[in-house]
Amino acid sequence: MDYYYYFTTPLALLLAWTLVQGFNLLLVALTRNRSRKLRPGPFPLPIIGNLHLLGNQPHKSLAKLTDFHGPIMRLKLGQITTVVISSSDMAKQVLQKQDLAFSSRSIPDIVQEDNFHIFSFGWLPASHPQWRSLRKILNSHIFSVNKLDATQHLRYKRIEELIVYCERSSQMGEAVDIGAAIFRTMLNLFSNTLFSRDLADPFENSGKELVEGMMMYMGKPSLVDYFPVLKIVDPLSLRRYNSPFGKLLKIFYEWINERLELRKSQNY
Repeated sequence: MDYYYYFTTPLALLLAWTLVQGFNLLLVALTRNRSRKLRPGPFPLPIIGNLHLLGNQPHKSLAKLTDFHGPIMRLKLGQITTVVISSSDMAKQVLQKQDLAFSSRSIPDIVQEDNFHIFSFGWLPASHPQWRSLRKILNSHIFSVNKLDATQHLRYKRIEELIVYCERSSQMGEAVDIGAAIFRTMLNLFSNTLFSRDLADPFENSGKELVEGMMMYMGKPSLVDYFPVLKIVDPLSLRRYNSPFGKLLKIFYEWINERLELRKSQNY
């Protein structure tokens, strides 16, 4: 029995390592032509690429890598090839002068709840006909000069509520979670602009669980984003199920249905 164990264990490990290396070589071969056109970067490890270089504070890690590799570098994050731009001049080229070429982006797994990305102005490619149609609607009904002037009081009110909340917490000697407070303010501004309703109470803890859950949920990395091949088995389906993002969409759907029912009743 010991004789069998000593021989089969190394063989199994060798086979597993061979499969890993073969998988990595396949990925390299598929992306070789595309990678040749990109700027160099740190040498990627098999399978994980450069994920190990990000650490717990990716912004600091990227700053250190930039000092060595320059303002434009290529990172291999799992299966995904990423170009990191850390120069203001290069950022101006990408975001202002070449904005159409760089406007489309990869879609994170977390925003694919209920096929949200298919109908979202924020995730559709700029060349898509539906994106152009949604842009016309937004320009006419939300972002026009007249509409922005008409909703200016909403923005003032949300800022005043944020200031009052911080002042009240200071008087009571309570710590203020600036990130959560600003995120709650932005959600309320968004919900008021579209539905004329607050999503969370700006002074109480109602909606706190949803706001904090959204922040944590959207800030966590997803393995599917780095290894799209895992989408086949969908290992993170439980994460999306009943997620804070899904709860937020359900609330918006309820408000939309209420508004549609109200219009039907008024027409009759």
